[in-house]
Amino acid sequence: MTAAVPGIDPNASCVGGDGKVSDWKFVLLFVPADSLCACSPHVAGDVKAVVQDVEAALQILQKRLHRTLVHVAVWSTYQQDNKCECMKDKSINQRLHKATLLKTLQDSLSRVLKNPRWQSQSADFTAMLQSAPVILEPYSDSDNTWSYINQLAVQFWTNMLQPATGQTEVVDNSVITIPCPTQERPFLRTQINSPTDRENTVYSQASTQTDPVMGTEIPCTDRSPSPTTPASVHELRPGDIKVVAAVGDSLTAANGVGAKADNLLLVIKEYRGLSWSIGGDENITTVTTLPNILREFNPSLTGFSEGIGNEDDPKAFLNQAVAGAKSGDMVQQVRILVDKMKNDSRIDFHNDWKVITMFIGGNDICDFCTDSVFFSPRNVVSRIRQALDMLHSEVPRAIVNLVELLNIVPLRDLHRDKTLGCPTWFVSLVCPCILKPKEGSSELQKVNDFNRAYQHAMRELIDSGRYDTHDNFTVVLQPLMREVFLPTLEDGRPDRSYFSPDCFHLSQRAHTLMARGLWNNMLEPVGNKTFTQDFTAAIDLKCPSETNPFFRTAVNSNYTFPGPPPTPAPVTNWGSDFSCVNTAPSDTVPTSVHRLRPADIKVVAALGDSITTGFGAKAKSLLQLRTEYRGVSWSIGGDKTLETVTTLPNILKKFNPKIKGVSKGQGKWQTGFNMAVSGAKISGIPGQVRRLIDTIKKDSSVDFQNDWKLVTLFIGGNDLCQYCNDRASLSPQNYSHHIMTSLDMLYKEVPRTIVNVLEILEIEGLRRIKRDSLGCSVLQKYVCPCFLLPGEDSPELAEVKRINRELQIETEKLMYGGRYDGREDFAVVVQPFFKNTIIPLNFDGRPDTTYFSEDCFHFSVRGHADMAAALWNNMLEPVGKKQTYNNFMNTRNNIRCPTEEHPYIFTKVNSSPSSTTTRAPETDSTAPPHSSTTHSTTSALTSTATSAPTTHSTALPLTSDCSDNVPVWLTAVLAVVGLLIGWAVTWLLLSCRAKKSKRMMTAAVEMKGTMF
Repeated sequence: MTAAVPGIDPNASCVGGDGKVSDWKFVLLFVPADSLCACSPHVAGDVKAVVQDVEAALQILQKRLHRTLVHVAVWSTYQQDNKCECMKDKSINQRLHKATLLKTLQDSLSRVLKNPRWQSQSADFTAMLQSAPVILEPYSDSDNTWSYINQLAVQFWTNMLQPATGQTEVVDNSVITIPCPTQERPFLRTQINSPTDRENTVYSQASTQTDPVMGTEIPCTDRSPSPTTPASVHELRPGDIKVVAAVGDSLTAANGVGAKADNLLLVIKEYRGLSWSIGGDENITTVTTLPNILREFNPSLTGFSEGIGNEDDPKAFLNQAVAGAKSGDMVQQVRILVDKMKNDSRIDFHNDWKVITMFIGGNDICDFCTDSVFFSPRNVVSRIRQALDMLHSEVPRAIVNLVELLNIVPLRDLHRDKTLGCPTWFVSLVCPCILKPKEGSSELQKVNDFNRAYQHAMRELIDSGRYDTHDNFTVVLQPLMREVFLPTLEDGRPDRSYFSPDCFHLSQRAHTLMARGLWNNMLEPVGNKTFTQDFTAAIDLKCPSETNPFFRTAVNSNYTFPGPPPTPAPVTNWGSDFSCVNTAPSDTVPTSVHRLRPADIKVVAALGDSITTGFGAKAKSLLQLRTEYRGVSWSIGGDKTLETVTTLPNILKKFNPKIKGVSKGQGKWQTGFNMAVSGAKISGIPGQVRRLIDTIKKDSSVDFQNDWKLVTLFIGGNDLCQYCNDRASLSPQNYSHHIMTSLDMLYKEVPRTIVNVLEILEIEGLRRIKRDSLGCSVLQKYVCPCFLLPGEDSPELAEVKRINRELQIETEKLMYGGRYDGREDFAVVVQPFFKNTIIPLNFDGRPDTTYFSEDCFHFSVRGHADMAAALWNNMLEPVGKKQTYNNFMNTRNNIRCPTEEHPYIFTKVNSSPSSTTTRAPETDSTAPPHSSTTHSTTSALTSTATSAPTTHSTALPLTSDCSDNVPVWLTAVLAVVGLLIGWAVTWLLLSCRAKKSKRMMTAAVEMKGTMF
């Protein structure tokens, strides 16, 4: 058959002589962007060089291949080449620079590929650019990685097809839908049959600003200052303000405010002169900003920013906002701001009245999902408090506007409507935690909860009254952005003209309304301020009145501070509240581990080291440190009840009060089935398993064959802490061998068992635990010498950190490999809450040592309580969606409950949407304990390249709604998917191997240490 490239039919088969010239070929040409330095002054030349390389590659393909369709895709990960030194600068907005670089490369390639030379005269060769860069996310667990790679494969396939008319975003509801060619658009996409002009037209139409005039009429008649300079901040008129200043992030730096609607690259520019709270370009007739309003009351106002530039530009003046800044950057910004005010001759620091506006928190909420403890509302507002405290103590005659964090979730609507042409991939890089959650998901609910909690915590801070201690300073919360209503067009779609080209930062039109809203908030009484920002409604400026001529503060509003929240009663125990209703066992004893309810568990057991023995958990002195408080051990302790002692067995007692195997008290008198040994390494676990099996069999209270058993294994800390002293026997490969030997014994000998395997915790954070005591100052480093003795950035520390991660990877590989999936009454489940260990912080943002024992290494009873709750919650989370960190919140209401929809403990099998029992794997050892990493990598590559992962992935199933012709072309789809997955995994593995080799070359120094 004959066909021109603009009409390639996905269903077409090929006929021809040698199968080379006549076959139609599809080529994906990936253009890696990670080697480019986004903030380099030479980035334009670097991009040009890459584009030239692509042109050269296309010339070769065009010359040597016929009947070929080439799709070019810009490829990137979240990693940055180590040579890019400027990206290490904390003042650089790394994500915005990275996104802008990708956009620059994308646009440059787009211009090249529109050249007619890539559409051959014989119509048998064409090349086009995929519409958006491909960005591989940094998922650390294999399940999420497979799921995301599947989605990338479907994205590639979708981009290969002609775009459907009126195409809308498909919401992911547990399946990934493969789109199909249609009768109207049956061909693979080319530059000719799917021009992008229509998309650009939609982009421009949706972005057209209908009101180019951004000025505001000032209706106020009385603009005079006070007769004499006021001595009180509560008697401050607009005309009394001499200085304006601001700190914050890109919304105050004014990124993209003056950008033209069709130029996304201008978002990186900072139009500080147009900034709503601090800009001073032109005047109020053309540019509406708070300073331009104030200049109508005092023409000699100073401090505002002008023009375009960063915070170091002289024209930025007292606009010290930094694009990408978070709450933790406020202290530094305030420090610089205060120094500038003190040293500038235009400012009388002690006598001039100042308005300082702080607007921060957007980037914190954009990143909260990466570390919900560090970005918790308490910690974020604590950092804001430190900056405000500095202003309070050092700056006289000032009124500070703390603008409440905006409700950021409505911005998602701009990216749900694909007809707007918003660069969703760009914003996903800049603000991942807001854009990526699915509609109706628990992750999106968490976004809303955190957003509200940030706002509430800011209100609590100001309502404490801590900034109203003298008459020449106050902080007023301005809530104008608490509720945001997006502007809409006549057809109901969001109006893009209020946003910069990235559909995330705000345009000058929005800054105009924000400036008016802030001004009005300043004139409204505390306790009765406008807290909505309705972009669809006109905002008329308010004026000072004869009865209320002053900026409103708590004092002149007669507002009564509620004061700080009451001090909680002293904690007397670390118990938990229990609210679960569905606590009944199964109607009949289940025969499948995948239908196991918590109440079906009859026996608990534990294997491990000093963490599981409860070493020093209740110690109050060094003399008590070596005592094993097994009764409060997180995974096996059974002292008292859940209300006073939080352990896994005490939670299970709420479902089955007669549970057996718990350890009690201290020492070795009532150990139950707690086989853990302080100081144990992984090599000792097979012996512990042997003793456990023998002990359970001998216990007359246990029905060995019929009772369901829960075994928890947590080991590896001592292996890691002593690794530098014995690299050979403590290698990750030997670790995997010993854990496999242990699990093999349980798998072969113990019926009706579910095994919790915990990944080794990320020990590096323990280097931050400090306390002024003998145990912490002297003993801590000798408990774990290989991690705690090396210096920062030393090759020794880099090596042991790598081994830490490799031990986690070895655990995952063994558990996800299907080795223990052959029995219906046995399952091994990785509980990963320790994988990304987060050090608990106190209210001051410092490590909270109350979670640790006297040596600042082992956990206290408080730490054990949090570990128990985290383990239980992991057990009730599906595989692939388990929390991989621990919040260390110690809230009493942190215990999850089984649901009616899923009353079972989660296993790999019952975590998938359609639960089916997997095939029985071989159970005998297939690899020697010292097999090389090269061998295992090769095997992984072979299996991945030949078939999509099924046995160890909880990735979403692929479905298609195509008609009867599906089988003809679906083979091609699956082939492409398989190739893509194989290619992606190959790239990932080779990248990891390259990094591993590089690190191993730098780690060569032997260390000696003494085990505690």
